[in-house]
Amino acid sequence: MPLAFRPLYRRPRRRVSPRRPERGGVLALVTGAAGFIGSHLTDRLLDDGWSVVGVDNLATGDERNLHLASRSAAFTFVRADVTEPWDAVAAPRGERPNVVFHLASPASPAQYERLALETLAVNAAGTMHAVALAHASNATLLYASTSEAYGDPLEHPQRETYWGNVNPVGVRACYDESKRFGEAYVTTAVRKLGIDARVARIFNTYGPRMQLEDGRVVPAFCAAALRGEPLPIFGDGSQTRSFCYVDDMVDGLVRLATRPGLRGRVVNLGNPAEHTIRELAALVARITGGELRTTTSELPSDDPARRRPDITTARTLLDWEPVVPLETGLRRTLDAFRAA
Repeated sequence: MPLAFRPLYRRPRRRVSPRRPERGGVLALVTGAAGFIGSHLTDRLLDDGWSVVGVDNLATGDERNLHLASRSAAFTFVRADVTEPWDAVAAPRGERPNVVFHLASPASPAQYERLALETLAVNAAGTMHAVALAHASNATLLYASTSEAYGDPLEHPQRETYWGNVNPVGVRACYDESKRFGEAYVTTAVRKLGIDARVARIFNTYGPRMQLEDGRVVPAFCAAALRGEPLPIFGDGSQTRSFCYVDDMVDGLVRLATRPGLRGRVVNLGNPAEHTIRELAALVARITGGELRTTTSELPSDDPARRRPDITTARTLLDWEPVVPLETGLRRTLDAFRAA
């Protein structure tokens, strides 16, 4: 596929620092805007007074997630594949963004195993294009990476300085390793091109607009509970995850993108409260008022045994930490699934 790298080598203009959002004063380009986190981020930016260009090819996103955004005159949607050249994507109205949020990528195991080559492409070619646009526009770039960059971690909790334990040829490598490549490309561009880019390592996030059948544990448990079916558990359920409600995650992403002086920083964003999968199942059953019934099956290949972020960096640099308790967030999520 053709790659438009030429803008990387133009002489950069004076950098435009992110400003406090004013009505129409700051333009953000959000890739993956019709996805779960991307659509919530788009709504937040519009609520804060930004103008937003949302880009998505709808391979895993859903344009219905943008029903609120589409009511705003400050929002423009572009259906496009970010692995292709960005000429039309970057400036549909002749504008250049102040901030580029690169969130485009399949994110659930079911999605990225089905779209393995596409996942590799969006985190490689798509990230290269995001860097090119940020450089040409003197924009800040926020690259959405993942806790999967740590693989099945040997260090617990995971700090940004940990290099990870990743299988480079396993079934999850299309996601894990392409996200790691994206981090390498972005941080190298910071050093070599002088762009202002930041990397968010996103830990397990949940909330309304998740797809019930996307294979992740929260929607899987919610779907089963709402149908009165046993909750599906992989392994013995002793593996742990840390669950961050989407509103908290979006707040962390906005802070990371807009705080001055964070060029080149890699920051964990997630909830440091750790829960076993069986604890999560019991909580979902209690909220829905049903008896806890489960089914078990083999753990997927390379599934991490423990996952918990160290968010010291986020607390220090962003004054950020999650505030929505797990039970509150699950109730909101279940209410949204019921209403869908």
